[in-house]
Order: sequence, then structure tokens, then C-alpha cells
Amino acid sequence: MSRITLPRRARRLTIAAAASAAVVLLTAAPAAAHVEVESERAQALAEDVTIAFEAESESDSAGITELRVVLPDGIKPADVAYDKGPEGWKFTANDDGYTVKGPALKAGENAEYSITVQQLPDAKEVAFKTLQTYSDKRTDRWIELDDSGENPAPVLKLRAAASDAKPADPSPSASPTSAAEDTTPSPAAGEKKEAAEEESSDDGGLSAGAWVGIGAAVVVLLGAVGYVLRRRAGAQD
Repeated sequence: MSRITLPRRARRLTIAAAASAAVVLLTAAPAAAHVEVESERAQALAEDVTIAFEAESESDSAGITELRVVLPDGIKPADVAYDKGPEGWKFTANDDGYTVKGPALKAGENAEYSITVQQLPDAKEVAFKTLQTYSDKRTDRWIELDDSGENPAPVLKLRAAASDAKPADPSPSASPTSAAEDTTPSPAAGEKKEAAEEESSDDGGLSAGAWVGIGAAVVVLLGAVGYVLRRRAGAQD
């Protein structure tokens, strides 16, 4: 009995192992092709960083001809320079990223290229959404930000910024004129009050107090004149 049972168990284990391996291969196949990104200096706020990409080919009959990349927040097209890529390929900056394209590669050949970024943003990761086009006009869209998606975008994980790292090109917070006005010291409270009183009382160069004094003097003078005239009239009678 033991001679019969042992082979049966062995066959069952072999079948189970083969089935498990088949499941692993089948589930891994859809995610095999994608765009990979890496950098030896993947650190937030690092400057002059070279980033390498490898777009894997999914076609046995057509070659890759173009890679269109949308840059992540914090990296402008003007901050990116082409490092190297397939022979004959050229780099062109776009409004929201860049394009690397050229003669079609051999069918099944991956497209490898690299760029240099002036400075990485202060973030934990940066995603480079990529449209991968083949010579037969087929386009693979590696743009999903969900790691579990079928077409994930290449994401570069960043280490925390160095303690002395600072943004090389901070965003302007105000125009030069506004900034100058903001830095001008404001008058003291007493000076503001005096200026307000001068503006409100300014009338022909005389203050309100001066006009009150003049009015009082006129009243007294008129009263004196009236008194004198009445005295003269009484003396004549």
C-alpha cells in the first residue's frame, strides 16, 4: 500500500505546484510591461538630478517611436534637459512636459533614455505620466496613479530633503512694486493722527482753530464799534 500511496501523493504535490506556478505566471503577465524610472539621487530638493527611464515594449511586430511625458507638479519643462536616448531620437519640450521620439526601435526592444532635472520638488514621490507610441500607431497610456491599476504611471520615490536644502527657484509671492510697498515702514499712530488733522483742517493755509479765533475777534470788534456809535448818538441828543 505504501508503494502505491507515495507516488499518488507525489503526483498530487506536483500537480498542485504546477497549478500554483501557472496562476502566478498568468497573474503576473499583464503587469510585466510598463515604464520604469530610477535615479541614484532620488531625494527631495536635490539639484541637477539625472533620471533614467525604460519603456518596455509590448509589441512583437512594431517598434517604439515616441514617448510623451507629462511632468509632475514642481517640475517645469524649462527645468528639464535631455541627457541621452536611442540613436536618432530628439527631445522637445511641451507646455506640460516633453516628448522624446525618433526612428522606430526594433520590435520588442525597450526604449531607454535619461533626463536631467534642475531640482526635484519637496515631495515624497513624483509621477511621470507617459504615453508610449509604436510604429503601427498603437499607444499605451501609462498614466494611472494607483499602483494596483492596469496602466500605472512611472513613479519615483524620493527620500526626505537634506536639512540645509532649499528651493532653488521659489515662486514669487508679489510683484516688485508690491514687495517694495510692503517693506516701507508705516507712520506711527501719532503721525497718522496729525496728518489726518492737517488734511481735515487745511483751508487756505489756516487751521480750524485760527478761523475760530478770527471769528471771535470780529464779533468783539463789531460789538465795540456798535458801543462807540451808540455813545456818540447819545451825546448828540
